[in-house]
Amino acid sequence: MSSPDADKAFTGSIPRLYEEYLVPMIFEPYAVDLVNRIVSRPLTRVLEIAAGTGVVTRNLASALPESVSIVATDLNQAMLDMASKVGTRYPVEWRQADAMQLPFEDSMFDAVVCQFGVMFFPDKPKAFSEMRRVLRPGGVLIFNVWDRIEENEFAHNVAAALAALFPNDPPRFMARTPHGYHDLATITRDLEAGGFRSSPHISTVAARSRATSARIPAIAYCQGTPLRGEIEARDKSRLSEATDAAEEAIVRQFGPGPVDGKIQAHIITIER
Repeated sequence: MSSPDADKAFTGSIPRLYEEYLVPMIFEPYAVDLVNRIVSRPLTRVLEIAAGTGVVTRNLASALPESVSIVATDLNQAMLDMASKVGTRYPVEWRQADAMQLPFEDSMFDAVVCQFGVMFFPDKPKAFSEMRRVLRPGGVLIFNVWDRIEENEFAHNVAAALAALFPNDPPRFMARTPHGYHDLATITRDLEAGGFRSSPHISTVAARSRATSARIPAIAYCQGTPLRGEIEARDKSRLSEATDAAEEAIVRQFGPGPVDGKIQAHIITIER
């Protein structure tokens, strides 16, 4: 009941819920981390891939001088529309683009940045090859990926709750895609297959995911990601029930009231 295309379907109300709930809860800390890792570099043009609703884009525009050109791309126009609506400190170029076939000339950018997008690419070596192609010699690619789902407590609780709710056909989007590309040896091999010859620098960074109640991560994951499509494909009428089950699972581990769970990701930096 799932497909690679369904895993990339950020449509309907998902962009709004993603921006409202997921961005402050799990994406903002790593956006700040990514930007802090490149702001000291000499930059003229920066390309962001899989920009989503623009949390990294906003941090780039806040940290970099206005003389730096930022192009922010995403496969999903609905996500870019939300990003553009939220806005940035200075104008950036929002552009729909497929990471498998970037619409840019060779050696155009000093840096390519991608936050939690690589996991969605169907052919990762091809995507890395495209990123390398548009980087100037000496330019840098920096991206992050989620560690395994067991290291990310809210996501793990939600997945377990849905597995209990749909025991004959558990929705596996979270483990399969967002948390499905965490093996560092595989990532290194894919970078090599994409043409990178230098060794990547890899950091594993833990952070905290906080919300005022368990309801927020339940809505965020069940209704603000393509997991929603997996739930509705099983039974469209059970989305609210699935959200309730996810909330109950989080309450069981973290208690009522504000919740505070571990999140963990790998940050990879490599020069062309």
